[in-house]
Amino acid sequence: MGEQNSDARGPHRVGDLHSALEALRDHLAELQLPQIAHQRRAIILFEGPLGSGKKFALKQLAAAFDPCHVAVHSSRYDRRQAGQGHWLAPYWSRLPAAGSTSIFFRSWYRHVLDDLVLGRTDPERVERLFDEINEFEAQQRDYGTLIVKLYFKASAEAQDERLARYAQSPWRGRAVADDTVRVGDPAYAAALDHLRKRSDTRWSPWRTIDSDNEQHAALSALEAIAECWSKEMPAGPREVPAAARVA
Repeated sequence: MGEQNSDARGPHRVGDLHSALEALRDHLAELQLPQIAHQRRAIILFEGPLGSGKKFALKQLAAAFDPCHVAVHSSRYDRRQAGQGHWLAPYWSRLPAAGSTSIFFRSWYRHVLDDLVLGRTDPERVERLFDEINEFEAQQRDYGTLIVKLYFKASAEAQDERLARYAQSPWRGRAVADDTVRVGDPAYAAALDHLRKRSDTRWSPWRTIDSDNEQHAALSALEAIAECWSKEMPAGPREVPAAARVA
């Protein structure tokens, strides 16, 4: 996985971080305009277990993009969906329309991470699942869709601190359940290592975001997205065919 190491920046004052995030949000807002004009599709994945610091970065991105051209989908385990049609079907139905972006807050990778560690995914199926994931992402790329995959990497200490804080909240306490995976669990570490080896592809590479500090992580995440947009999205206005121009 490609590393976006926020610790390498050195110390930041709070005001500096706010200013940097504001500038990045403005930059992303400008980068989205040619995407919309040229009718390009994009998919952004926010991966990492509960307490890995994804939500703050997602809020920063949501504040940058035009909400009329973005949909956020939160993926959770649903026992009712087990065995009902192809397991990727819920994600097919949420793919972006032309000129739009689909953001997946957790994604199809949950099946080969959390669900595998918690015994919800048959280990015998894992290699097939990865084959289907890679084919699915290659199809999207071949169709002209930009895919940005972000994995938020938090230490066990940072995750434990966040989960303890969530547990004290009357609104978020229920999210911290007995089956919450922990980044310090050797089984989870093994599943994550296998994910890196099997799905860090040329057409959709992973970018790892060091997320012990949420603000630094948001900055790294938005910079990674802006970099991908700058490289992959058209820069100029859309050309109108001569026959369609009004004299």
